[in-house]
Amino acid sequence: QVQLVESGGGLVEPGGSLRLSCAASGFTFSNYPMNWYRQAPGKERELVATINSGGTTNYPDSVKGRFTISRDNAKNTVYLEIDSLKPEDTAVYYCNFLVVTEQPLGPPKFNAYWGQGTQVTVSQ
Repeated sequence: QVQLVESGGGLVEPGGSLRLSCAASGFTFSNYPMNWYRQAPGKERELVATINSGGTTNYPDSVKGRFTISRDNAKNTVYLEIDSLKPEDTAVYYCNFLVVTEQPLGPPKFNAYWGQGTQVTVSQ
């Protein structure tokens, strides 16, 4: 049974830092790219960081330079470090990965797995 469990969120003052963790189980973690998304109140969920199985990372321009994704395959855990936190970083942060299964007849099947999320609030 696939499980993703996020932790590390909390209330932080602007300018502070946080490290979020996502503990994975139920699948071969090292084989899959992992992602962090966030969803702020009233907004759509957005991708904020990706790391592939080889450790190559990618970020949207909106967070580049402040967000750092990393993974520890021995611990089946992916991390997101957020520096210089801003009020607009306030959101629920989710980790995610996607399984693509080729079908013998028809298009491939996509299964997205999500954790329950961890709340990050940036405020004085």
